[in-house]
Amino acid sequence: MTMCRTLTGVSYGGGVAPRLWNDTIEAHRRAVRDATLDAAQRLVAERGLASVTMSQIAQTTGIGRATLYKYFPDVDAVLVAWHERQIHRHLHQLAEARAGEKDPGDRLRAVLLTYALLRRDHPVGDLAAGLHRDSHAVEAHRHLHDFVVELIDDAARTADVRTDVPATELAAYCLHALSACTGMAEEAVHRLVAVTLSGLRP
Repeated sequence: MTMCRTLTGVSYGGGVAPRLWNDTIEAHRRAVRDATLDAAQRLVAERGLASVTMSQIAQTTGIGRATLYKYFPDVDAVLVAWHERQIHRHLHQLAEARAGEKDPGDRLRAVLLTYALLRRDHPVGDLAAGLHRDSHAVEAHRHLHDFVVELIDDAARTADVRTDVPATELAAYCLHALSACTGMAEEAVHRLVAVTLSGLRP
């Protein structure tokens, strides 16, 4: 067996790529993916979901279309990947909102307000609806529902939330009610959160 020296030391012949080379390729892939999703985010904010094209993404990122197509087969795949990233970021923001409060009632209010403000900037339209029917979005919504159920259960134990209605039903009520915040002014969002919380009180 022959030996060959690589950037990371010694490796054996037979087509094994140096680790540093693999790391560099992976870093390049992440950079292309992040730049593509960042561009998609800007274009969605400027033009709406249905108006984004691969040509616009290529122009915004400065990445050639041929390179983009190596990572994403079409603009729908870009939008789905962007949507997945948005969902993960939003779930992280909700977790941070919960961690920022000690009292169970305050935690519930902080999470619902954060969720409502995220919904305020939520895209609308047929494409947005399609993205939310995708499997990753369905799973994220289930996780979100369970997250709110846990908060409601905790608040019920300190008498901040009513116990005559199951927590699962109250969580569904909160999420459906606050989905109406899309496109609202911030003052209106705060009012709707207050109304929603009033429905939870004993």
